[in-house]
Amino acid sequence: MFNVLKYNLNLLDDWNNFVSASKNGTFLFHRSFMEYHSDRFEDYSLLVYKKEKLVALLPANKEGNTVYSHQGLTYGGLILPYALSAINVFSIFDAIVSFLKVNHIEEIHIKQIPEIYCKSATNEIAYVLGQSANLYRRDMVLAIDYAKPLNIHKTKLKHYKKAENLNLTIKEETKFDSFWSQVLEPRLLTKHNAKPVHSINEIQLLYSRFPDKIKQFNIYYEDRILAGLTVFETATVVKSQYGATTKEGERFRALDYLFLHLIKEYKLVGKKFFSMGTVVEDNELKFNQGLLKQKEELGCDIYTQDFFRLKL
Repeated sequence: MFNVLKYNLNLLDDWNNFVSASKNGTFLFHRSFMEYHSDRFEDYSLLVYKKEKLVALLPANKEGNTVYSHQGLTYGGLILPYALSAINVFSIFDAIVSFLKVNHIEEIHIKQIPEIYCKSATNEIAYVLGQSANLYRRDMVLAIDYAKPLNIHKTKLKHYKKAENLNLTIKEETKFDSFWSQVLEPRLLTKHNAKPVHSINEIQLLYSRFPDKIKQFNIYYEDRILAGLTVFETATVVKSQYGATTKEGERFRALDYLFLHLIKEYKLVGKKFFSMGTVVEDNELKFNQGLLKQKEELGCDIYTQDFFRLKL
């Protein structure tokens, strides 16, 4: 009934057109985004057809005998159209499992897309995974629901009002160099001995491909950069992908000021959610308590992202 094909370049248009029309696809699944780091991953993305009609996608990569819903993406799972019955979704999943077994895949890991990114409910996916797969991880995703009144902590609002009198300047930039080199990279190195997931060349390349989806906002005082936020925009969500401040910016509380400014601005343009991402940390609790508190004080609620493992 369903035919599963491994992605190849001849299926590029089928893939991208389906993502654009799907109920839970975002620009992260567009091949122009997925392939910026194709040298790091062995692509194993799948397309599912019913006769000649494309009915589902699985963005994925392969390591050894294990397939992952793509490790180079923040989220994944099955990408689906609007008009598809739950029974068909269950059958599609069975067809994918059969295809993987025939191709000697021993295990599949699926990193679900959080519900805030879905233009319509996709609970049939969670249901079928819940019946057969092992839920081995659940992350907190912090996001503001614009359908509700903003619930920002009074201390944050107090500092925001003080900062309004400091002649700070917020700019939307088309170049990412100053934020990356002067703020983000030094901050990550000093605080976490880490680097951004995207290099400056990679984020600039992605911006050139998706200028309406990727934005850079920096905040300045007397022409000195204090902080910046890199945001990814989807149909329903604006997500702060990177946020960092300098030591001088900390004294001005510049990052909080920039967050609150953008939270208010994006409320006006019709987005449903403002996401601040996860608070995952490699410690006993598996999350960063200080970061969780900070994001809650900026008005975020907790949503979840589930990770499933299925042995084949």
